[in-house]
Amino acid sequence: MKRFASAKWQGNLMEGKGTMSTGSGVLTDINYDFGKRFADDPGTNPEELIAAAHAGCFSMALSNVLAEANVTPENIATKASMDFEKTDAGFTITKIHLDVAVTAAGLDDATLQDAAGKAKAGCPVSRVLNAEISMTATLGA
Repeated sequence: MKRFASAKWQGNLMEGKGTMSTGSGVLTDINYDFGKRFADDPGTNPEELIAAAHAGCFSMALSNVLAEANVTPENIATKASMDFEKTDAGFTITKIHLDVAVTAAGLDDATLQDAAGKAKAGCPVSRVLNAEISMTATLGA
């Protein structure tokens, strides 16, 4: 399987602007710029999209691990919080924290913690990131 995305950039870092698109067409020429990436201007940026991908990937991985434990989740809600900091090497994603809440009949905390740990380790997005990945798993949404 191959997945595709593309980006275009015009101008310098501070005053330039760009667009991002996905091969599926779900994102088409989505605008991004310095303010969206390094300040709080409204709009998306590459790091936010990585966080979204991580939350989605982890949720699916957790669903799979829970199924292997004969648990069918009613709801998995995952929020990925990313630390994007300036380091000696330049701006770096230094940490990602996953907050996950699961609602599932018959699921106990020990099973959830075991499944969440396995999902975090097995999620392809977790494995591709060269960052510390932490997580909090709670019952209920």
